[in-house]
Amino acid sequence: MAVALSVTLRARPGKEEELAAFLAGAQPLAVQESGTVSWFSFRVDARTFGIFESFNDETGRQAHLSGAIAKALLGRADELLSEPPDIRPVDILAEKLPG
Repeated sequence: MAVALSVTLRARPGKEEELAAFLAGAQPLAVQESGTVSWFSFRVDARTFGIFESFNDETGRQAHLSGAIAKALLGRADELLSEPPDIRPVDILAEKLPG
């Protein structure tokens, strides 16, 4: 069964565009992760952002949690985020991917 992470991020006031740029710039890091099957960053509203990423197995998910994107985000969390990221592990029940 595939697994995923659903992450909600709330930007500090005045840091919305910086967080958006950070998330857009993280895509090349996700491409380099062999265990990451899909990776999406998105904006919900002016200050709320999200990341959804999927993995073939728990090993890939755990590798991602200690990888470059997580380290970069946590390293800038106090600067960019108004609250800690809400990181939720989820199980994929069904999927449709290109290919």
